[in-house]
Amino acid sequence: MASKILKFVAFLVAGILLVAAVTVLYLKTALPDVGPTPEITVDRSPANVERGRYLANHVMACTDCHSQRDWTKYSAPVIPNSVGMGGEVFDHEIGLPGRYVASNLTPANLGSWTDGEIFRAVTSGVGEGGRALFPIMPYHAFGRLDREDILSIIAYLRSLDPIDHVTEPSRSDFPMNLIVNTIPAKPQFTKRPDPSDQEAYGEYLVTAASCIDCHTRQEGGEFVGKPFSGGFRFPLPNGTTVFSANITPHETGIGSWTADQFVARFKQYQDTGYVSPTIMEGDPQTVMPWVMFSAMEEEDLRAIFAYLRTLEPVESRITNFGAPPAQPRNPVVRQEGKK
Repeated sequence: MASKILKFVAFLVAGILLVAAVTVLYLKTALPDVGPTPEITVDRSPANVERGRYLANHVMACTDCHSQRDWTKYSAPVIPNSVGMGGEVFDHEIGLPGRYVASNLTPANLGSWTDGEIFRAVTSGVGEGGRALFPIMPYHAFGRLDREDILSIIAYLRSLDPIDHVTEPSRSDFPMNLIVNTIPAKPQFTKRPDPSDQEAYGEYLVTAASCIDCHTRQEGGEFVGKPFSGGFRFPLPNGTTVFSANITPHETGIGSWTADQFVARFKQYQDTGYVSPTIMEGDPQTVMPWVMFSAMEEEDLRAIFAYLRTLEPVESRITNFGAPPAQPRNPVVRQEGKK
């Protein structure tokens, strides 16, 4: 009887191991599956490059993550001559299941990619060699935009000055290194709404800017808070912490704001006399790229505000800034055997 039980257990374990091996093999070889790389050639006309420049720098803020930022200045403006070189790290400090590094988007790296390969990575989350990208790069949002806007982004990236900079490969922890292959998806493109339809156009811009990603509390790369209600925790290089704001139309969010106040909040950083203040250890800081967003067209900012006003109001009172833990000024040192 005992030998029969042992044989049954052995067969059961072998079966479980076989299923696990087949599952891992499937996840590693059959996925991600978003279809073949599209065969496209992007029109690099000045108009397309300019549209892409506007989107990449002031709406979608691609160059916010894919450049070097000066964290000694308020809002960490992009360091001159680093646009597109990559290198910013997103890891366990903000609750992610791995270490994800923004890649080099300049022709020094993407020069060997076809337009179709860039298009697939941006809209479907599949990089070179079929590698699945973790959605810290919001390709799910980009895949819901107008196809022509994505083509303009690629035209702009092709125009960047090449910067020789090899970035560290991104990597996911187990089991995310397997799960990540299930995340990429085929794009569901839409048509960019006419700006006269302010709320629809604002929703499009909010999707393009991926506002929900930073303005919703997350844990382990998953949303756990109410959409747009803030609370995402960002540890900062100067030892402080900032929490994203509630941007729903509740009184604890932007419920008391006017459209003019919303626009002014951005445009103050576009003033010709504005210089980002130097940030010392323990000073209030932010991850919000205000200077980049400040150059957004006023019409676009007003459309974003109009859309945000349609969201569910969520009571979420956020204390945006967290100072580092207080340290005793004159710590008492006790020697062994003395009181």
